[in-house]
Amino acid sequence: MKRIAIQGFLGSFHDIAAHQYFAGEQIQLICCATFEEVFENIKRDPTVLGLIAIENTIAGSLLHNYELLRASGTTIVGEHKLHIQHSICCLAEDDWDTITEVHSHPVALMQCRNFLENHPELKAVEAEDTAGAAEYIKKHQCRGWAAICNASAAKLYGMKVLEDHIEDNKHNFTRFLCVCNPHKADFLRSLEQTNKSSLVFSLPHEEGSLSKVLTILSFYDINLTKIQSLPIIGHEWEYMFYVDVTYDNLTRYRQSIDAITPLVKELNILGEYKGV
Repeated sequence: MKRIAIQGFLGSFHDIAAHQYFAGEQIQLICCATFEEVFENIKRDPTVLGLIAIENTIAGSLLHNYELLRASGTTIVGEHKLHIQHSICCLAEDDWDTITEVHSHPVALMQCRNFLENHPELKAVEAEDTAGAAEYIKKHQCRGWAAICNASAAKLYGMKVLEDHIEDNKHNFTRFLCVCNPHKADFLRSLEQTNKSSLVFSLPHEEGSLSKVLTILSFYDINLTKIQSLPIIGHEWEYMFYVDVTYDNLTRYRQSIDAITPLVKELNILGEYKGV
């Protein structure tokens, strides 16, 4: 049985993503209040895996998770993309004419902005977790409260779904990364079957330094799928670059890494895995 640390409650999108990613396998979830706790569990027990959200097609990148990933020393061994669908739910005794406020994670509230604007009578209240909001309402029997969460979470906590698919954008996806202790990586993915890599590096203060790196990657037929820069705290106008690349030839990819290494500072391969 695999033990998977996630941020959020049972029924959360991390829960759904974990069961989809490990479909057909026996898993035990370790529910954490924060992403920091996810990485602390992996550090405490090297057999624990983690599944963390890294970006959303609407909300963008979860910048803090990039920093946590780099600092943790864990390795990415896979990714999963989950279609995000929201519903509004309440206690069985409540209905549209009795609910006065709706609770959910701030990102979920943002993703249902149009729905909330069409229901000005509902006060939007931020919560730590989508499924957690439903669990709290059910546990404390909060009459007049509703939660925005996935319909499966509503069912899990015995809540009544008032309306499903209330998200503004129906093409709403979140990308999750499966991470682990580096010593476990080879047991979880075959290096020969990888076609994607996540890198992080900084660059010297020289004109065209980033352009040179990108040119070399292009020369080796390495496709750049994402680049994210984050400032280096304490170093004005210096940045860490988080880069996702895909490749068809492992040898060519390895050669490209050797070629850019002299041009960058603090190059770290966060993971090599099979992209989806």
